[in-house]
Amino acid sequence: MLFLGAGNMAHAIISGASTAGTLDPQAVAVLDPDQSRHQHFQTPFADPAAALAWLGSHAAPASTIVLAVKPQMLESAVAPIRAILDQLPEPPLVISILAGTRIAQIEQAFNNQVRVIRVMPNTPAQIGLAMSAIAPNASAAESDLALAIQLFSSVGQTITIDESLMDTFTALAGSGPAYLFYLAESMTQAAEQLGFDADQAQLIVRQTLLGSASLLSQSTEPPSALRVKVTSKNGTTQAATDSLDESGVMESIIAAIHAAKERGMELGKGDS
Repeated sequence: MLFLGAGNMAHAIISGASTAGTLDPQAVAVLDPDQSRHQHFQTPFADPAAALAWLGSHAAPASTIVLAVKPQMLESAVAPIRAILDQLPEPPLVISILAGTRIAQIEQAFNNQVRVIRVMPNTPAQIGLAMSAIAPNASAAESDLALAIQLFSSVGQTITIDESLMDTFTALAGSGPAYLFYLAESMTQAAEQLGFDADQAQLIVRQTLLGSASLLSQSTEPPSALRVKVTSKNGTTQAATDSLDESGVMESIIAAIHAAKERGMELGKGDS
């Protein structure tokens, strides 16, 4: 398996999958011209021809290329690979984690010579708690899908969806960590304004969000029911949630997710 791109997400996926036993570290390589990133990987390459030669010698039963570059780098990353694909014993499976990049764009970049599975993981993959959506193209085999599910299950949870839902998933889960960090940022500012020092504020907010997220994860009740249990009539929590409702915070969050989805659709069309 060859990763195009040696960034944090590639490192998280390889580390998680290797730890889980899904990947043999000896059978994984990365291709990245930035040699400062090579120290983080066991088998790094800067030369595309050398990387494909390595992949061809390790392809059993089929070659797999994972696209893990920035979306705007798709063409520059794929061009040297495309030119020498005939080095491989058979057309590869391409797994793409490029945000906002359609399956059709990946197929076109490889001259329609590959099977494609599009995946959208999120940054908690770095600690094995990702939420990833997986969408195969029409030519992907069941074994291809199984491989993708196994790979990304090693760094969190996965769901298989139709590509038409990928922009919505990205708005929810891809951008989702930022929404929680935004909440944490505002809670920390309030804590400091109300008298806690910075270290105390950080501890209070981080542990509160960790505990609450864990409770939500382990409970079978919906978020609304858990919120009601915390909210005593005419108590402090109701004062806070009433203020949020008066400011239209819930509607604003919903609108923000819609905006993220729309932007994802624009990016998929090539809008800058």
